Amino acid sequence: MSKAFYEFYCPVKIIAGHAALESIPFELSILGVKRPMIITDKGIRVHGLLQPVEEALAAGDVHVEAIFDDVPPDSSLEVVAQAAQLFRTHQCDAILAVGGGSVIDTAKATNILVSEGGDDLLQYAGAHHLTKPLKPLFVIPTTSGTGSEATMIAVISDHQKQTKVAFASNYLMPNAAILDPRMTSTLPNQITAMTAMDAMTHAIEAYSCLAANPISDAYATAAIKKISTHIFDVIDHPNDQSKRLEIAQASTMAGIAFSNSMVGLVHALGHALGAVAKLPHGLCMNLFLPYVLEYNQSVNQAKIAELLLYVAGADVYAATPLAERSQRTIDTIYAMRDQLFDVAQLPRTLRETRKVSQDQFDDIANKALNDGSIIYNPKQATLDDLKAILNRAW
Repeated sequence: MSKAFYEFYCPVKIIAGHAALESIPFELSILGVKRPMIITDKGIRVHGLLQPVEEALAAGDVHVEAIFDDVPPDSSLEVVAQAAQLFRTHQCDAILAVGGGSVIDTAKATNILVSEGGDDLLQYAGAHHLTKPLKPLFVIPTTSGTGSEATMIAVISDHQKQTKVAFASNYLMPNAAILDPRMTSTLPNQITAMTAMDAMTHAIEAYSCLAANPISDAYATAAIKKISTHIFDVIDHPNDQSKRLEIAQASTMAGIAFSNSMVGLVHALGHALGAVAKLPHGLCMNLFLPYVLEYNQSVNQAKIAELLLYVAGADVYAATPLAERSQRTIDTIYAMRDQLFDVAQLPRTLRETRKVSQDQFDDIANKALNDGSIIYNPKQATLDDLKAILNRAW
């Protein structure tokens, strides 16, 4: 893509560290927030992850006016409407999202309704249909993968049409993202692996797709290096909060990167597979990443070769001849996925999910072909190309 200029934008305040939660009352106070509402899910409450947030708020004399904890793994238009109704009933004035990608997207979409008014969320679907700032939104991620805490995007399912609806606006960006390792320390190994590969895919596509720019590249490569360096340490030592913080920061860096330079075919296929087979987004990213890189290799060899430095380290990069670096990058990702399968049982193929059939390939390919992410892929794809990738990933 020939570009006369590029833009980079990230107004989200990042608060990261082992006592980041304790900063929330001050951040709320400087925005005049008096009646915050928490949006979360029941799993967060059951596992006690809401407790340190509530303790930090109570220590700062902040009263939580309402808690909405009915967010499912695949949030929907109906769920957003319910959360908005609770917000209005309790006359809240801000939202605290405590959770993973589904919770954060629900909070963003809820903020549209409670700020703009009305109940028709779909009228704001697509890009840049919001015209004014929304109510204060603070995000406390409990996974390290989506990067949603630093993006202008929310994705909500329309179950009636069996599709995912995207919303994009600079006004959807949170006021602050709070990265505290206490919030991810209880993640099971498979979720840790799945969300890390989600962040890895965000960073790799941000770096290798058509809208990449020098500033997003800096965030993307830093994220890739952090994930490659620390992912297996976190799985081996899940209570190591310093390593947890490294992965959390990598996820946010990847989110900042792809929010500015977009993503590509891995996401187009992943969105489609998630809509058809109801699989978690991070799992879909892990499934398709190396196969799409192989597909793009004929037109994007130089960029993929550069990634070797960040996925494998300086020694491997220096020892690998230039002509072999692109394939070595892909082979390294294959090896990483094999190791994650061994230690966390994270599926590598569509067959290993046991939830996908080849009869669904036509539907998945058609949905992927119409997904907006495909626009930024460095190599144009036809319906037959997409089916070929699905068969390769089978």
